[in-house]
Formats: sequence, structure tokens, C-alpha cells
Amino acid sequence: MSDLAPNALGDFDITAVISGLYVYPIKSCAGVAVQDAVLLDTGLEFDRAWMVVDDKGEFLTQRELPRMALIQPQIKHYEMVLRAPGMLALHVKLDEVEAPVRVKVWDDEVAAFDMGKVAAQWFSDFLGTPARLVRFDPDHKRPSAKKWTGDLEALNQFSDGFPVLVISEASLEHFNAKLVAAGKNAVSMQRFRPNIVLASSPGGNALSPHDEDRLDVLNIATGQGAAQLKSVKPCPRCPIPNIDPTTAAISLEVGDMLQSYRADPRVGGALTFGMNVAPLYANQHPVEHHLKLGQSVRANYRFD
Repeated sequence: MSDLAPNALGDFDITAVISGLYVYPIKSCAGVAVQDAVLLDTGLEFDRAWMVVDDKGEFLTQRELPRMALIQPQIKHYEMVLRAPGMLALHVKLDEVEAPVRVKVWDDEVAAFDMGKVAAQWFSDFLGTPARLVRFDPDHKRPSAKKWTGDLEALNQFSDGFPVLVISEASLEHFNAKLVAAGKNAVSMQRFRPNIVLASSPGGNALSPHDEDRLDVLNIATGQGAAQLKSVKPCPRCPIPNIDPTTAAISLEVGDMLQSYRADPRVGGALTFGMNVAPLYANQHPVEHHLKLGQSVRANYRFD
């Protein structure tokens, strides 16, 4: 018997596959493409578990410091290795922190741990401004906005507000077709910083552009049963997609193209690309699902 719950007609509106998985260990730094990832109640394991703050404990991002895009993390068995142009590698132990601190991400003041003087000097030198690396305190609960999640307790670490971001390949292909038609170069999925990328399932109906906007619960078949991710809010885009992740150069064609067709009335006319989703867990007892490339994803439409 299937562990996925079909609709009343005994079928799903769409069947897709996971074609990309990305973890962003340090908020606003480069992402890491992975073959598999553990899905926790806060999102993918290690996603936005660290953050860079200024000397007042306020979070720093590519919005103010585009060079953050050039900081490349790599998660190994016992450490995270950070590399950046002109810098020696910084090794950060996964099981070590220093002093507890309070830091601010958007309007939330949260508990965290400072990662020490060596990390602080490394980030300050590369970014050219006082900076420290902090790690989210896993005992702290930072819930998503109830306006969007309702009764669902959707927890985050240092993300902008929701645990997981989903985008389809069809959406990027549609966007790039518009860019090319306007005489611009196509861009990579890395511009939009998703966690899960969906592709059409072989032999199934092809995904339409922005199908992820219209889906209800994503059912992902894993070895631990069905991981379920509920769509909660379209993702408004800030200026970060205008930053080339390989060079940190800023150009405006991505934002300009979004402006031409992606104003979303569900979020007050903000420009959206991708859907924020949150894990669903029966009886609030999380199961650590292992997501992998190629896994089947099934869902029904909910949104118009």
C-alpha cells in the first residue's frame, strides 16, 4: 500500500522528481549542491545554521555586502571548510561553539553561539568590515509567521522566515526564455537560492512554469515513509538575484524581468519566484526524512 495520500480520484494532479538539493550553511553565503539531505523540522540539515553579524549582533547579507556570495562552504564529516578569493581556508568544527550570544535576524532576536576570534577575523578581513560568525542555538524556537502557516508550527534557523524554498526547472526555463528574448544572458538556478528543485517526472505530465505556486502538500517518497511539505507562502524576491553568484557583480536584468511579469497579489504585489514550504509531522513528532535526488514528488493543486 502506498504511503502517499492520493486525492478523492485516486490520483495526484502532478508527479515530479527532485532534480536539485541545495543547502546554504551560512546565511547569504554560497550554497552547496548535495546528493542527499536530512529534512528536519527547521528545514534541511545545516541550512542557515550559521550567520554573519556585525559588531552590534545585526545580521549581514549580500544586500549590503555582495562579496558574501563568494564565500564557499563545504560540509565534511566533522567540520565546515570555508574558502574565499585571496583567503586561506577557514576550518569550523561542527561540534564546537564558544560563548552564547543574542543576535538579530530581521525583527527576531534569537539565541546563538559565537564561533570565536579566528572566524571573526577571517570574515572581517574578507568583507572589509567588523564581522563575526555565529551559530543558531538549536534549543531556541524561531517560528514562521502564523499569518501564513496557521496552526502549523513551522520553525526556522537563520532563514528569512520559512524552512524550505522550492522552485521548478520549468519556472527557470520560462524565466530564461524571457531573458534571452530580451537579448540578455540566461542565469543559473543559483540566482534564486532554492533548497529543492523539481523537474518533470519521466513519463508523466510536464510541469508548467510556476506550478510550485499552485500546489498544496508535496508528498516525497523516502525510506522513512512520506515526507510532507506544505506550501505556505510565495517567496518575495529581494535584490539578491541581481548578484552573480560566481563573481558578486551586480546587474539589474533579473529584477527587471521579474518586475515585468511576477508581481504577486497574494503578497501585496511583491515580485515572487518560488514557494516557501514547511514540513508536516503527525502529532508533532518529527521524523528525519532523507531526501535524495531522483525521489518522486506528488502533489495536488490548491492555489489558483
